[in-house]
Amino acid sequence: MSRVYLYLGVLLCMISLCCSSPSSLGSRRSILREVQDNGKSGGDHPDYAVELNASNFDAVLKETPATFAVVEFFAHWCPACRNYKPHYEKVARLFNGADAVHPGIILMTRVDCASKINTKLCDKFSVGHYPMLFWGHPSKFVGSGWEPKQEKSDIRVVDDARTADRLLNWINIQLGSSFGLDDQKFQNDHLSANISDPVQIARAIYDVEEATSTAFDIILDHKMIKPETRASLIKFLQLLSAHHPSRRCRKGSAEFLVSFDDLYPTDFWSTNKQEDDKSSVKNLKICGKDVPRGYWMFCRGSKNETRGFSCGLWVLLHSLSVRIEDGESQFTFNAICDFVHNFFICEECRQHFYEMCSSVSTHFNKARDFALWLWSSHNKVNERLMKEEASLGTGDPKFPKTIWPPKQLCSSCYLGLDQRMNKIEWNEDEVYKFLTEYYGRTLASLYKDRDIIGSDGTEGAEDLIVATNAIVVPVGAALAIAVASCAFGALACYWRSQQKSRKPRRTWK
Repeated sequence: MSRVYLYLGVLLCMISLCCSSPSSLGSRRSILREVQDNGKSGGDHPDYAVELNASNFDAVLKETPATFAVVEFFAHWCPACRNYKPHYEKVARLFNGADAVHPGIILMTRVDCASKINTKLCDKFSVGHYPMLFWGHPSKFVGSGWEPKQEKSDIRVVDDARTADRLLNWINIQLGSSFGLDDQKFQNDHLSANISDPVQIARAIYDVEEATSTAFDIILDHKMIKPETRASLIKFLQLLSAHHPSRRCRKGSAEFLVSFDDLYPTDFWSTNKQEDDKSSVKNLKICGKDVPRGYWMFCRGSKNETRGFSCGLWVLLHSLSVRIEDGESQFTFNAICDFVHNFFICEECRQHFYEMCSSVSTHFNKARDFALWLWSSHNKVNERLMKEEASLGTGDPKFPKTIWPPKQLCSSCYLGLDQRMNKIEWNEDEVYKFLTEYYGRTLASLYKDRDIIGSDGTEGAEDLIVATNAIVVPVGAALAIAVASCAFGALACYWRSQQKSRKPRRTWK
């Protein structure tokens, strides 16, 4: 009889192992995969396809800069899905991530239907077999679904994707393209014929976000926040929270600003706190966590080492210069000059920019004057780099440095050429008008296309942080945020009360 119980116990044990919930198996496997990816054991690379679930599906697809999306529905326990994954990844590496060969065109994603959190999501798309792939514009997936008997649908089933070659061939047919699995980065690029066209600057909103995120990643990775740089970073965060062209970055900058004293108290550097590496700071994504990063759209160069971050940072600075009010012009000048001087990691560039800042002897009273100074300084940088790149052959052949703006974009900006000085004579009123339109309304127009701007053409109160003279100090900045944004009101008021309770009260100048 005891032997019967023994056999029965073994049988029940086997059944319990076989019948373990798919979600628990999924969690174990995802943990193992994460460990392997972090350790890069066996030379494996991280997945290129973006893992989605019901909690972030709509957000990621709504915010991606990509024009199209492929969504693969699979089950982690499915042998066919495991065998198909290398094929899907071969295609995903062409379009996804920082090393993408053809970034910004297609977002390749996957959803695990064996995870309980995704059950309703997979039902909405009538997933009847694994793997099952869908194609469409990313926005068409948001809050949507798919039915087999639908006569018209903006979402299509990818019906020939058994191998990487077949999937890529299917994509090429849809796009009229000729992408290949052997394409290398920046080869066979389909760059815009005129990336300086006003229509293209709207896409730079993603590059401004990318540049902002990259800048703060560099600051945190290199532990550049120190007692002597603390005040300059606070000023720059104040500027970003009020005037960044991206609502995501305004929100993230405000959250960082409100939390700054808790994250970096004045005794931070005299204690062991800096050894903790502040996971809370690492998790604070200054321009949002749901946007797939690794794309350069407007600022994409034809060579790996050109444009990108530096271009995105210049676009950010110009966009800030045309959004400020007259009373903020000197503050903005100081905030930008101090930020570049303390946090820009390219030493030669940093020194050149600091010299241009130091040469300014007058106080900026008008936003127009500061915007024109920044524009003139950028042209001086381009003039210097034109000569260096020509002599060394390091420039981007498709995007050589040039004097901005070119005549085809703003013919009215040009008065003529001073033959004696061999310099362009500018109509600065027209230049300022162009800068305001190009880096202001046109740059942010993509938000309007995505219904982020209200029906009256203005941004909602929860998105726009009104700048006031209170921006001079952290407490004032928090108050400005509270007045202009209900979303940050509670946090800002709490932060302000915390500041008041500390003795003596600190004021940053």
